[in-house]
Amino acid sequence: MTARVTFDFTGTSVLITGGTSGIGHGTATLFRDAGAEVTITGTKAAADEYDTDLTGMTYRRLRLDDPAAVDEFAATVPRLDVLVNNAGANFPGGLDESKPDGFEASVALNLTAPYRLTVGLHSALRASTNAGGASVVNLSSMSALRAVTMVPGYGSAKAGIISMTRNLAVKWSQDNIRVNAIAPGAIETPMTKPMMSFPEIRDPELAHIPIGRFGLVGEVAPTIAFLCTEQSSYTSGALFVIDGASDCY
Repeated sequence: MTARVTFDFTGTSVLITGGTSGIGHGTATLFRDAGAEVTITGTKAAADEYDTDLTGMTYRRLRLDDPAAVDEFAATVPRLDVLVNNAGANFPGGLDESKPDGFEASVALNLTAPYRLTVGLHSALRASTNAGGASVVNLSSMSALRAVTMVPGYGSAKAGIISMTRNLAVKWSQDNIRVNAIAPGAIETPMTKPMMSFPEIRDPELAHIPIGRFGLVGEVAPTIAFLCTEQSSYTSGALFVIDGASDCY
């Protein structure tokens, strides 16, 4: 017996930042397989520089740490149905987030840049003719809801993402644009892979998850997709936590 949800995004234009790996790639693959016209961004010069399967997706280079590049990118998009603000990283440039420069760099990459891109794409999103309107899904994190002292800049940025989501949801409600966020817990991705080799980091995190394991990308992407369907057209300004119940204690 199975219990699975399927999606039909035929003709839907989707932009996913950081769609070359992890949650971004899993989400891009889901949309692609459901018939969407998917554009993904990454930092490398060309799609063939990645090991992941990017077949059927349009690849565009975008450095979110370059404000001018973000503005130029947004200006080239005439219409957009779905925006998934997925790209981000902790310890940007290898900087220590507990120091002011590292903290500032992390907030710039993980909060200011997604805000800049989203606002820059407002006209494109407003031009959507999708049933249920255009949809923006922002990736927050459980580090926004509880202390993760190794990455204070990242956690602060992701907390800001929640506030950004709620403010834009209200501000753009009359433009037929919905804005929601998800907060994944510990998901097995290339970004979390390094901690798996350090029991002193991995084991306390695992012990904090009542379900008793780390999450999978395939358990996150469908929630993002659902938030972009017409069946969720009354959902905006919401935060969906996907964390194995770790926020319950």
